[in-house]
Amino acid sequence: MADSTSLIDKTTKGGWNAAVFIIVVEMTERFAFYGLASNLMTFLTNELGQSTANAAKQINTWIGVSCIFPILGAFLADSILGRFKTVLLSSFIFLLGMVMLPLSVTVVASRMREKVFFMALYVMAVGEGGHKPCVMTFAADQFGEATTEEKAAKTSFFNYWYMAIVLGSSIAVLALIFIQERVSWAVGFSVVAGSVGIGILIFLIGIPKYRKQVPVGSPLTRVAQVIVAASKKWRLSTTRHQYGLCYEEEEDKSSESTNANKIHLLAKTNQFRFLDKATIIDENDNTSNKSRNPWRLCPVNQVEEVKLILRLIPIWISLIMFCATLTQLNTFFLKQGSMMNRTIGDHFTIPPAAFQSIVGVTILILIPLYDRVFVPTVRKFTNHHSGITSLQRIGVGLFVATFNMMICGLVEARRLKVARDHGLIDSPKEVVPMSSLWLLPQYILVGIGDVFTIVGMQELFYDQMPENMRSIGAAIFISVVGVGSFVSTGIISAVQTISKSHGEEWLVNNLNRAHLDYYYWVIASLNAVSLCFYLFVANHFVYKKLQDKDDDSDVEGEREV
Repeated sequence: MADSTSLIDKTTKGGWNAAVFIIVVEMTERFAFYGLASNLMTFLTNELGQSTANAAKQINTWIGVSCIFPILGAFLADSILGRFKTVLLSSFIFLLGMVMLPLSVTVVASRMREKVFFMALYVMAVGEGGHKPCVMTFAADQFGEATTEEKAAKTSFFNYWYMAIVLGSSIAVLALIFIQERVSWAVGFSVVAGSVGIGILIFLIGIPKYRKQVPVGSPLTRVAQVIVAASKKWRLSTTRHQYGLCYEEEEDKSSESTNANKIHLLAKTNQFRFLDKATIIDENDNTSNKSRNPWRLCPVNQVEEVKLILRLIPIWISLIMFCATLTQLNTFFLKQGSMMNRTIGDHFTIPPAAFQSIVGVTILILIPLYDRVFVPTVRKFTNHHSGITSLQRIGVGLFVATFNMMICGLVEARRLKVARDHGLIDSPKEVVPMSSLWLLPQYILVGIGDVFTIVGMQELFYDQMPENMRSIGAAIFISVVGVGSFVSTGIISAVQTISKSHGEEWLVNNLNRAHLDYYYWVIASLNAVSLCFYLFVANHFVYKKLQDKDDDSDVEGEREV
């Protein structure tokens, strides 16, 4: 019988022995993705001749699509294919797009090069749709949640998972950019394609060790059933009713029959009480001799699953501006650095995209410190297995991101002043005599913000989703990055339109005549508003609660900020 929980095959080993294969696969995939994305601005402007603003929009749109497709991939994984099959299939699609990249700059005719190149990008986006939401949840499925030690191990997993992603992307930024700019784009694209092929091979080697999730049908149907059942009983009062305990007892019995697939029942909460109407047994339900109609009567556990999803929506909205801020890393940060002094000695010049490795180095240093020093120290005072809650962790990162955009505005204002003082306003190809080391603070702050917010988001959207919808939870987390990219594109268009109506565009190709500093302050202001909204939402957030079968007390999930 398909029940409310994704079934996990626990006969295989699982644990770190299995997770390490999946982590290596993700490292190679991120190596490939960031090896392309980190220097894409340079390729579009220098090789394909696109304007700065248009190239930024193209990159944001592609990243946005890559992060929206995971919603479809997650649905297929949780309802039809399972996470393992979805990861494998999507990886081959991603590999196809990667193989198309070197072909687009070698064997394809020049007049068709741009079309084939963008076709390759969006084939990759389709592959990302299945890979992104499932690979992390599939790896996290290798760990249990029954004890405090297992929960702590899973928290450590999320930290080291993100560190592995950063390690792969940092190696790509440091190595591939030099290959792309000093050897050829064709060789650089071939290297990233080869890394994906190696990753798929490693993933296949680990098959005997994986703990695999079994799909239990469409989880979205369960959500729809609660909404329809509650709507049909909208006239009934939630203060006088009897809950469908019969159905809960059936779930209990099925769980007792197999400890491996034990169901974790959710405790009843007082938020979104309208949905509780779906649990009311009215006259129609009492007089019916037929089996329970799931579109009229739902158990408490199913209703609480829907509440979990609804609670995450305001959090998701409040994170959009943070993700819009991250897009600056691959667009205007890169263009800004290209116009500053990047020379070391007499002959060596640092590629502007290489500065992104500073973000990776910062994260690689901070995550072990966070996991091994910060968490154990803070845990002594908070008694929380993660030291601080996921929401607190995210909030710190949002503050750092807001502060960072202020720093960006100040640094860019100084760069413009130096350009004016040296008469370089109309010389966009001349290097402004200002050291690129001025950019270090903004790259370091991006890394600090990611350690707190990105890892916190991954943990929150995994842990607080219903167990049978965790791939969709990962997709929702990823989709906010995609929506943030689209929002960033919208902000660029709005800034261009409004600034042009008041004189001249802020974001012109010649950054020495542009007002990128004003644009950064707009982003900082929007981040500040978003942070205030987040603090309000987080203060009213209620964590997942589980029932203790012995005494019906809540064992987890009081309100936390």
